[in-house]
Amino acid sequence: MIVVGLMSGTSMDGLDVAVADLSLDGEGTVTLVPLAAEEHPWPEETRARLLGVLPPARVSLGDVCEVDTLVGRESARVVREIVRRYGGDLVGSHGQTVFHSVSPRGRALGTLQLGQPAWIAEETGLPVVSDIRARDIAAGGQGAPLASTLDALWLAAGPGTKRVALNLGGIANVTVVGAPGEPVTAFDTGPANCLLDAAAVRLSGGRLGSDIDGRMARAGTVRTDLLGRLREEPYYRLPAPKSTGRELFTTEYVAERLAGLPEVAPDDLMATLAELTAVTVADAVRPYAPTEVVASGGGVRNPALLDRLRAHLAPATLTTSDTYGLPAGDKEAYLMTLLAFLSWHQIPGVAPGATGSTQPRVLGRLSPGTGPLRLPEPGVAPKRLVVLAPPAA
Repeated sequence: MIVVGLMSGTSMDGLDVAVADLSLDGEGTVTLVPLAAEEHPWPEETRARLLGVLPPARVSLGDVCEVDTLVGRESARVVREIVRRYGGDLVGSHGQTVFHSVSPRGRALGTLQLGQPAWIAEETGLPVVSDIRARDIAAGGQGAPLASTLDALWLAAGPGTKRVALNLGGIANVTVVGAPGEPVTAFDTGPANCLLDAAAVRLSGGRLGSDIDGRMARAGTVRTDLLGRLREEPYYRLPAPKSTGRELFTTEYVAERLAGLPEVAPDDLMATLAELTAVTVADAVRPYAPTEVVASGGGVRNPALLDRLRAHLAPATLTTSDTYGLPAGDKEAYLMTLLAFLSWHQIPGVAPGATGSTQPRVLGRLSPGTGPLRLPEPGVAPKRLVVLAPPAA
């Protein structure tokens, strides 16, 4: 089955698209063959509108409706071209998260992703699985990180080996994976790129969207006074499973914590924010004593961040998801192909206990395509995921 997966993360830099050929055998082995992956930056207007609805902004329902339509139509345009080139049977669309509601005690209360899927179904004629997170929250889970579904099937190892899958998007999240059948733990650790990117935008007057190649962070020195203040954030002390987002780590978050401190040079600010990500990730995974950390997401493009992670994660080794067959920048989009595939086959899309839900549920809502909607018989519960190299051209 050819599935197109769409993902736009908390960095809000664009739409990641992946195409995979997925199958499930009677023994519970899911086979995923990556066929293509592309990045499509949001048009300037779309990104500006998305950033404009984020907290602490006050927006109208009209604004929300317009952005929902704007993201849906842009996603439909991209998918139409992808399907023309690679074919497709199903689309999994995550949408753009604009709010993830969490109580002060850490319970997820709701979540909102924009990007109306009807536009994709209308433009391509294909059924679309969307609104992936809401059912898990209704079942008592965090609705995040859903990467745990892929990680648990993909990275399980032999006895004595414990891997941590680390995604460095706007927010950093981890999945702790032991031997097959062992419980899976997954949670958001805190900021990955969101504070770094917001600082780069502000310091450059909007010319830069990120610290390219980590140049500023590498040139700076960590300001321990600011780092100490940032580490006081109560979120870091909440027990797992837990989740967070840009409603907490807003664009004004760092500026508020700079108040009263001696002036911080731009390079020192970036070095301190990179250190914050590395330290909070390492603190979060240290109790699990991993032997290997497998990183993915946009943060792997920041050498300064990876250097600090290696230093703080030792003696665990740090590698990237490319080592196991999924490109680091595309893993989340391939995750969407897997989740849509599981939902289509009426298979729960969350590893038991991973997000805190007591009962794993089939995820998402389904928008029919133009043809008759005929779901297959429910599939067997998957036990492992095998990623195969695509066929030679």
